[in-house]
Amino acid sequence: MMRTVEVLLVIFLLGAVYVTTSSYINLPSPSSVSPVDLNQLAYTTLQELDSRYDLSSAAFQTNNLTAWGNLQIALAASLPPNMVYNLTVYNVNTASNGAPLYSSVASISNAANLVSSDASSYLEASSNVTYISTPQQISTNGVPVTLYILDCSDTNGWWTTGYTPSSLAQTVYSLLSPYFKTTIMVQNTSQLNQLLNGQSLQGGSVNNAVIINTCGEAVPIPTNFSSSSGLNYTQGWDPLANGGQGSYAMYDYTLGKITQLYNWTWVSIVGYPFYYVTNTGSLSNSQNNFGIYGMNMVEGYGLSAFLEGLDNQPYSYTGSSTGSPGVVYLTSQVQSLCNYYGLYPSISQTSTRALPASITTQYNLVVTNSLFSTTSPYNPGAVYRHLNGTNYQGGFFALGMARIPDIRLAALGILCDYQPARYGSLYTAAGSNRLVVLQLGIVGGG
Repeated sequence: MMRTVEVLLVIFLLGAVYVTTSSYINLPSPSSVSPVDLNQLAYTTLQELDSRYDLSSAAFQTNNLTAWGNLQIALAASLPPNMVYNLTVYNVNTASNGAPLYSSVASISNAANLVSSDASSYLEASSNVTYISTPQQISTNGVPVTLYILDCSDTNGWWTTGYTPSSLAQTVYSLLSPYFKTTIMVQNTSQLNQLLNGQSLQGGSVNNAVIINTCGEAVPIPTNFSSSSGLNYTQGWDPLANGGQGSYAMYDYTLGKITQLYNWTWVSIVGYPFYYVTNTGSLSNSQNNFGIYGMNMVEGYGLSAFLEGLDNQPYSYTGSSTGSPGVVYLTSQVQSLCNYYGLYPSISQTSTRALPASITTQYNLVVTNSLFSTTSPYNPGAVYRHLNGTNYQGGFFALGMARIPDIRLAALGILCDYQPARYGSLYTAAGSNRLVVLQLGIVGGG
């Protein structure tokens, strides 16, 4: 019984001490414990006003009462009701020694003065300020390179699901034409025939050109190469191949030789290169086993024939194969150049038609740019240059990606290989910059 009384007495004494001590403790106000960050609030408010263009509009229209009235309404709506503010706009000029000069041009406020406050600033540029980036034009040994884009109206595409060759041609034109002095859209296979025979189109250079085939796995073939009455038929058709049924692998061999002769860079945008040939006129009764007429299947014989021609080897009807490394990734260098050129395809792609790395020794090729990390023994997407002695003579860019093609990869591969510079320029006019300062304070206590 005595122990129970002792315990109760101790509890009573401790409670009395706690109550007595608490009466002497002054707890801080909630606003002191967690004060408003006025500096950050001011900067966030300026950003919010600028996102709606009220700020930039009013900063350069200080005599426009409507613009300033709208700005004050937006500012008041953006701040808590117990907030006082002063917003001042300064004109920014430059002194003779290069130092900035600030002169007040306008201000709005809802308080006579702000004794205790914080402020943030925001720099606005007028429409008189223009930043442009001028691309360097791609050249070889100082001579401008011509870009030819195959936009042949008398062809069909394959493995370009969802796109037409023409739509891809228009997109690649917008991406790459700024980097070339001359860009020519090859409108039909008749114009392609002229190019294959060394005839210039629209003043473009035949030598050292970049040729982008937008038909995917199919290659446009002119009537002269695909019709028995054509002048170049023997350079396009091999009657003894395929067990005597014939093959257009001979045309791909001729393309390889022409690519080497004129030092072209031939670009295949997706899938298995040279797997078909296409001409909706001369091949109107032929289809690729999938109901796409105007096409003829060459299979893997087309790729090996092209590479034989590129290496100036004797023609032989020999098949080739591709591999499927699966998901592949842009190299770190290419990702860096994505930022430089402003092209942002996904860094991961699916490759199902990658060329074997062994073709470099088989056909005297050098990889000058790998778009993706190599997945041995395949190159998912690479630019190959044919080595003729000590000089490059002919090139080939193969993207072994699965359909649907991302045409930005084709443009990126060319830019990463040639690496043209981009020259930036800033054009300004006097009084084209204004500094906006927002000062904030709190009314009342916490």
